[in-house]
Amino acid sequence: MDNHTITLDCNSNQACGLGQYAIDMLTGRYPGPSRTVLAKTEQFHLDSIACGISALACGCNAPNVLREEALHYAVEDRSTGVPMFGTQVLVHPEKAILACASAVREWDANGTNFGYNPLRAATAGEFGHNDYYPVAIAAAQLAGLDGGKTLLAMTLLDEIRGRLAEVFALKNHKIDHVLHGAIASAVVYGAVLGATVDQIESAIGLVVAHHVPFRAIRAGHQLSDSKGASAAISAEVAVASMRRSMRGFAGPGDVFRNPQALFCLFEPPEAANTSPFDLTLTTTGDDFAVMGMHFKLGLYEHQSAGAIQGLLDLLAEKPHLVDDLSQLQGVQIMIYEPAFSIIGDPDKHNPQTRQSADHSMVYIIATLIRKAHEARLEGWDGSNGWRKLMLTPDDYTEDETALNHPVTRTLMQRIDFQHGGPDYDDKYPDGIPTQIQINHTVHGVCSSGLVMYPEGHARCQSDIFHGLLQEKFMALATLGVDDPAALRVRFSDFTKKSPEDIATLYDFEIRFPGPQ
Repeated sequence: MDNHTITLDCNSNQACGLGQYAIDMLTGRYPGPSRTVLAKTEQFHLDSIACGISALACGCNAPNVLREEALHYAVEDRSTGVPMFGTQVLVHPEKAILACASAVREWDANGTNFGYNPLRAATAGEFGHNDYYPVAIAAAQLAGLDGGKTLLAMTLLDEIRGRLAEVFALKNHKIDHVLHGAIASAVVYGAVLGATVDQIESAIGLVVAHHVPFRAIRAGHQLSDSKGASAAISAEVAVASMRRSMRGFAGPGDVFRNPQALFCLFEPPEAANTSPFDLTLTTTGDDFAVMGMHFKLGLYEHQSAGAIQGLLDLLAEKPHLVDDLSQLQGVQIMIYEPAFSIIGDPDKHNPQTRQSADHSMVYIIATLIRKAHEARLEGWDGSNGWRKLMLTPDDYTEDETALNHPVTRTLMQRIDFQHGGPDYDDKYPDGIPTQIQINHTVHGVCSSGLVMYPEGHARCQSDIFHGLLQEKFMALATLGVDDPAALRVRFSDFTKKSPEDIATLYDFEIRFPGPQ
């Protein structure tokens, strides 16, 4: 351990260690994250709010179904209930978290981590997303925390799930990445509300022993509501487990070293009574996991960002490539595994739902080419492509204006999506190694070259990123509220917010598509 980190050794009870870490951080034993880190967490949270509110306002099925479910669990006492987005009605906390986290995740447009930290030799490479902030908000509302402490709780949640993603790849065992978020949710929710280390250990044990989500959630010819709601459902059971433990229920202890639990079962450690990994957590300064997480600048599967960047770079240099689409002989995309299997799955070549379309490389790129062609007809010069062509919910409607647009469908047939082999695989997850090449009747073969760090990537040094992120916020928030600028203010400057500000954080109106 150095003076900025603490390591939970593989031969220790890491479930207890996580509980003690969160308690110590929240009670001020360590100096905690820098202002830079807290600002980054606030940025990810703000991004998630626009995603969630727009999904509700656009009538997306899962978050609205789960919101209606939560309203059946209403309570009157602020000591036992919390609100959801856009309402003062108080409901059981796990139900509010279920509804809000589902809304946040529905578009699949918020932050992403890749579980890659070579400086710590922790490169397991598990995915994860910034879906769990409603857990920290609900806990803070019940505990009466101010904005600074609430922001710290959100940062700790990202720290725990982010570091777990660096040391254990759930996807290698067909387990959904949301389990790391569930563990982090149980820890942080309990620590905020005064749970003991033993109670937190018990809750982690309940989650891991009873509620392991397999990647069947994401399998099938067309993706279902389960894909978008996976994080929300796991957060719900995590909080329910923590509440159960705090009432006195004892779950399995020391679950990371339990030979019958998934960690040791799937990756047997070399020595008895150890887990498969050491887990290092940051206590002070700038090196928190959230600093290595990535933003999406629109609605698309994060692994397509390299191809998007490559196409926009090509169009910035040669916008005339899309003037006459009949002259596009073909588009070739080369990418790494696991991206090729996830967004190149043959079932994704004919997406019939928005959940499948936003995980289809051929659909995403064909849609961007069509939009670029339409923009050229209006005089676009190819500059500011991220802003001009940003993918929004309108690009995934299940009709002939988007998902079944005849031009898009024709272009999809001209896209050759290939696995690039070891040269690409070896560069992931340091970056998103992708190359896109357009074969044009007049202009010949035009290549983007290798793209590693597209806009939004944590390693991308960009002068336009903050403006693009704000543009995305406004584009999404406008779909759900009358004054998106005021909404942005409401969810900014957390360190200045009082406990009452946090208690009333969700007290704003959403334009729902029907009666509420």
